[in-house]
Amino acid sequence: MINKIEVSWKGEMLFESVSPEGNVMIDAAKEVGGQGKGLRPKAMMLTSLAGCTAMDVASLLKKMRAEVEDFKIEVEANLTDEAPKFYDKVKVTYRFYDKDFKKDKIEKAVNLSVERYCGVMHMFRQFAEITTEIQYIVQ
Repeated sequence: MINKIEVSWKGEMLFESVSPEGNVMIDAAKEVGGQGKGLRPKAMMLTSLAGCTAMDVASLLKKMRAEVEDFKIEVEANLTDEAPKFYDKVKVTYRFYDKDFKKDKIEKAVNLSVERYCGVMHMFRQFAEITTEIQYIVQ
């Protein structure tokens, strides 16, 4: 399977990424000529990681009948100091919100995503050390 996108210059440091599934604006920081009208490329990488594992977890929780009221994923990444700057350490925090949790199933869903299903997670492992944490917030 081949995936394809096209990025078009919109002036200064603003670009639009177009894919069959939708469009995303990409921009640089103001200090380097950007206008703040889009995601920065490295933030898009973290968004892709969170989105990939989020979709896995949502699907698995539904199949396991362990749905929660809400969940959020936070990704923090350490950017190296020297060019080319890249993420060398990444922490993915899964926050689940509900009154009652099926913790064994939630943990299984997260682990399946992290270890088996999330292709973006696998790609990140090629260049970064990844850690994960699960938090339960009672509402």
